[in-house]
Amino acid sequence: MNKKKGLGWTEWLRGCFYLIHEMLLQRIMTRHLENPLPLPRLDRDFTCIVTGCTNGIGREIARQLAEAGAHVVMAARDTASANGLIKKWQHDLSGKSLPLNIEVMELNLLSLKSVARFAEAWNARSVPLRVLINNAGIFSIGEPQKISVDGFEEHMQVNHLAPALLSILLLPSLKRGSPSRIVNISSTIHHIGFVDPDDMNVMTGKRKYTNLVGYSGSKLAQVMFSSVLHKSLPAEAGISVVCVSPGVVQTNFARDLSKIVQVGIRLFPYYKFSPEEGSRSALFAATDPQIPEYCKKLKSDEWPVCAFISHECRPTNPSEEAHNLESSYDVWEKTMEMIGLPSNTVEKLIEGQQFECRYGSHQE
Repeated sequence: MNKKKGLGWTEWLRGCFYLIHEMLLQRIMTRHLENPLPLPRLDRDFTCIVTGCTNGIGREIARQLAEAGAHVVMAARDTASANGLIKKWQHDLSGKSLPLNIEVMELNLLSLKSVARFAEAWNARSVPLRVLINNAGIFSIGEPQKISVDGFEEHMQVNHLAPALLSILLLPSLKRGSPSRIVNISSTIHHIGFVDPDDMNVMTGKRKYTNLVGYSGSKLAQVMFSSVLHKSLPAEAGISVVCVSPGVVQTNFARDLSKIVQVGIRLFPYYKFSPEEGSRSALFAATDPQIPEYCKKLKSDEWPVCAFISHECRPTNPSEEAHNLESSYDVWEKTMEMIGLPSNTVEKLIEGQQFECRYGSHQE
């Protein structure tokens, strides 16, 4: 059986239509949402780890969760910037509420060893983890293809491989925090993405590399991996896996998109969300009480994909390609190989067996 080599024209055009539709109508579609999104009062034992939290929507997610009372761990490469933000937030709230329960831990997603060290350090605390928000991501506009120290294309590593490794290695803490959640920040651009499990780094010459190819493929791989993880976790583990679309947030990404999309952006400049608006879907997925039941229903119905929450804070469908279960399992197997874990690591963990990671972390 010949493997698919890329998206067909109809699939690509359908994806472009979906992307343009969201870009131009997202403000109309989210008129029902308040900004900022009202959050329930969270217990100080409600621990959340947020990656990529020193700017953009990640910064808003961390701040709002902390102000709602949660214990927030800012997983950041630039720890000085993260600590500076905490001081600013504490100063701004001085005398208005209790001090924020927030801390910083170093995490560099361009190094899988750093990911493993972070997970080892966190799991050693034996503290229940309620929410992991994999927000950090890159879209290197107009730059040549870059390879990480681990030998992987940087979009694929930062947007998919490193969050996948982090999610798996933190399962012990998430199990302690049950009911808990893994929230992966996706992108509407995954609708025009394609993943070749035999060429996830886009380095073999089968396809021409562009930043858009790297980014869209990494975001699709993230959704596919999340769907298989969702299926692999038994219901009794109490861990929900959710992908969310933040909408089109203020950024300069448009230079790498097609001409027609760029024209649409220039004609409709009001379309862009602020980081605060873009954080709403992730905050909803992290705190809404109905999310665990919704995930259980998808599991019991044997739905092919994990929960996917739109920028409207409503369930929606990821791309047609994301529904391809055979490809999703191929992506899972290849991803586990790339991040140095046996493909049955989740099963071993649930059964309490020992497993090891090539990058240094081991659990039992």
